[in-house]
Amino acid sequence: MASIMSLRCFFSKPHIAAKVSANGLAMMGRPSIFPAATSSITLSPIDQQSRYKGYTKTKQRQREKMVERERRVAKGLPAKPRPPKFLSKDLPVINALTREERDDESKKSDAAAALEMKTKMTNQTDVEENMRFQFDGLVMSDRVRRLFELKNGSQREVVTSQKRRGMELFQLREGDTGSSAVQVVALTTRIQQLQTHMGKHHKDKSTKRGLDRMYVRRRKVLDYMERKEFESYRKVVKSLGLVR
Repeated sequence: MASIMSLRCFFSKPHIAAKVSANGLAMMGRPSIFPAATSSITLSPIDQQSRYKGYTKTKQRQREKMVERERRVAKGLPAKPRPPKFLSKDLPVINALTREERDDESKKSDAAAALEMKTKMTNQTDVEENMRFQFDGLVMSDRVRRLFELKNGSQREVVTSQKRRGMELFQLREGDTGSSAVQVVALTTRIQQLQTHMGKHHKDKSTKRGLDRMYVRRRKVLDYMERKEFESYRKVVKSLGLVR
């Protein structure tokens, strides 16, 4: 009995149990001293658990996943659990509208958006901005007015004025500068300005990196609009002529 207990303790060690086969010490190249005893040895659940104590955390997680997969397969379930909103490939797709009806609805929406933009641009043309620093509407002499005319301003002032007028077309309220559509217009204006600069200065690498960053920023804002504000997204893409 003592010899069996000593052998059980001997075989419970992980590095030895991995080398020993079910029939004894034959895999180690040594003859078995107690063939009857070694053939009848079975490890207790505690000894089986101690076999995996030397594993790393990654190995332990992998083994837990493997055991979980085997348990699910034994129950007749898929090896891996399905996502919360999983839809099978064989599930038929049912559309509430036909393709022709959806195309007609899209054309009507585009026509309404184009009419809205045309109305806004007409109203903006009626109050055309001709003064620097937004001095329109102020009473001043002709000599002072000529001094503050926009055509006498710098290129930066002209671009700023164009950017402000473009943002006004997509504002949700007066003074709106943070909505998604307004951000896209502001980024597009700056991108066009940098593209003009890069056409003359091909080796300006720092400007090229800044231009690439602006492309990424605009794409992220457009991706957000496509998910959350699709009607505004369509209007901006159609008006600015962006390729998506």
